Parts: sequence; C-alpha cells; structure tokens
Amino acid sequence: MARKKNITAEKIIEIYMDDVLMGKKSSTVYEFSKKHNFQESDFYIFFKDFEILEKNIFQLFCTNTIHLLVENKDYKTYDSKTKLLSFYYTFFEILTLNRSYVTLRLKQNKNKLESLKLLSKLRNEFLKFIAAEIYSDNFDFKNKSINKIQDKGINEAAWLQLLFTIQFWLDDASQNFEKTDVFIEKSITASFDLKDLTPLKSVFDFAKFMWKEKMPTS
Repeated sequence: MARKKNITAEKIIEIYMDDVLMGKKSSTVYEFSKKHNFQESDFYIFFKDFEILEKNIFQLFCTNTIHLLVENKDYKTYDSKTKLLSFYYTFFEILTLNRSYVTLRLKQNKNKLESLKLLSKLRNEFLKFIAAEIYSDNFDFKNKSINKIQDKGINEAAWLQLLFTIQFWLDDASQNFEKTDVFIEKSITASFDLKDLTPLKSVFDFAKFMWKEKMPTS
C-alpha cells in the first residue's frame, strides 16, 4: 500500500482520537505512523510526541470555539457577558460532540494534576481570549505591580470557573446536558455581578442551584 502523502495535523488528530476510543492506542510514534501508513517524520512536523498532540487536541476545542464566534457578524456587537456566554455555550457544544474522548482522557487520570497538564494549552488559549475579549477594560491602578496582581487574579478566577464547569458537565446526567446550560448561565451572571459590584441576587441564585444539585437525595 502506498504511503499517505500530505498528511495534516488535523488528520493525525482524527486518527489518534479514533485509536484511543477504539482501545488501540499505539505505544510509540513509529507504531502509530506505520499502522496508519504515513512517514514517522511527518508526525514530528506537527507534534513532538503524543503528550503534545493530546494537549493540542484540547487547545483545538478552544481555538475552534473562538473561530466560530468571530465568524458570527453579530459577535462584535455583544457586551462582555454575552461574549463569554456565547463562548461557553459554543465550547460545550464542541465538547459534547467529542464527549467520549474528553470523558475518557479526563476521567481516566486519578491524578488531577495530570488532567490539568493535559489542559495546559487550552488554558493558554482561553486566557488569551479572556484578556482580549472579556476583561480588556480592567481598572488601571497606574501601578504595574498592582495591575499585574489584578490580571493574575482575574485569569485564575476565569480559569477556575471554566474548570468547574467542565467538571459539572462531565458529571451531568440530565437530558441534553440541560443542567450544564443552567450552570453556565447562573455562574457567569454571578461572576459579572460580583465584578460589577451589583446586587448579589444572582450569586445567591447560583449558590442555591449548586446546593440543590449537590445535596443527597433520599
């Protein structure tokens, strides 16, 4: 059989994800490339190893989300809250399309740090989006050190919020992940109310929703 020519990063990702889901993950890049009939050197054009490939898969979920958002001609007219809600709803639609892979890779790691390492490129991509599109109008304290602390705090809060939502979605057994949609709406509304120092009704509303979800049923 002739070797595949002009193999792309997207094609490598596609066949890798399929191998993982079929329980046929290769132990080496050599085995992987030989099994799928392309040159091993072609793999290294795009990825250093399987770990980098997997990090790129999760980053791609974020990149594709942002691409879909900016393609929408109305997106630029949205306020920050609507932009972030649009990001979340689109991002979790993409995750749902790849739920088997995402669940397998994030739940098979007993060590949470390993899962976080897997999401490192996603984190970088998401925080760039947050800085450029959502919290670009932070208060300027006219002090580099204070501004840096402010930015770091906002970044960590935004990232933790996304992580909590991913975990909620992974555990969500509701039809069509309806509870995740509610979680997204309430958590983002609450975070913006806190940021703007507006009345905290939505914060309590979100807390009540979480309490109800996590309370054991008799």
